[in-house]
Amino acid sequence: MANLKDIRTRIASVKSTQQVTSAMKMVSAAKLRKAQDAIHMMRPYADKLNEILTSVSSNLDSSIDNKYAVRKNKEKILIVAITSNRGLCGGFNSNVVKRTSELYFQTFQEYSQNGKVDVIAIGKKGVEGLKSKGIKVFKSFMDIYDGLNFTSVSEITQCFMEGYTEGIYDHIEVVYNEFKNAAVQNLITEQFLPVKPAETREIQPGKGEMRKDYIFEPSMQEIADIIIPQSLRIQFYKAILDSVASEHGARMTAMHKATDNAGDLIRELKLQYNQARQAAITNEILEIVSGANAQKG
Repeated sequence: MANLKDIRTRIASVKSTQQVTSAMKMVSAAKLRKAQDAIHMMRPYADKLNEILTSVSSNLDSSIDNKYAVRKNKEKILIVAITSNRGLCGGFNSNVVKRTSELYFQTFQEYSQNGKVDVIAIGKKGVEGLKSKGIKVFKSFMDIYDGLNFTSVSEITQCFMEGYTEGIYDHIEVVYNEFKNAAVQNLITEQFLPVKPAETREIQPGKGEMRKDYIFEPSMQEIADIIIPQSLRIQFYKAILDSVASEHGARMTAMHKATDNAGDLIRELKLQYNQARQAAITNEILEIVSGANAQKG
């Protein structure tokens, strides 16, 4: 059994760790509130704009120059992995890295073997995790979270869009965590480009949704040139906001569990300390009694 001094040292160390994890939990909870409000305000707008985008894209006729439409041949692929710059948030970053690895080595295996897959990492942890998996990171953006705003994210989104319109890439996938609540984050693999057309469903009379027909002003071509790029910027910004909220939720949950585990460990160490202290006292009493008996003899 460990001596009393060692146990006291461990108790003090665990208490210090518990204070740190508890503080990190409170900080993450405060940041989560702000991030949660941001994504909740953005999501309805982004979802409606995406609905319009897919519907408009599917209604464009062949005479319209849609630079973001599906191409016949898929030559080169881009995967964008959205992670964080900091750790201590459970499986938040590792899940994104794992899914990106699956896309790289399995889903797009034929392309990656021929050097036809590029990977861009948003966040420091994504760069580190992907490199550990043997995946070369083509480009990284680690300063995006410093003063995060729509303008800075739009600049990055513009790089992806230009890569597609200039024919550098024919398919772009985004991997990120979608915020559900503080304890739940859904791992999402989303096709960013080409724009997915709206699903065609047969509407029965008197049932289901009404068919959406749009009147284009000033022209279908001008609307396509404006609404599609803007919608793509909004969709990627929403993915970033989802990831930020998910990060704070995951870290708050992880630190809450760590704080509880530290409390359980402290209780176990105190029990060990009391047992060791009781054993030491018993030994001292036995030594005193043995000494007294020896003197009498």
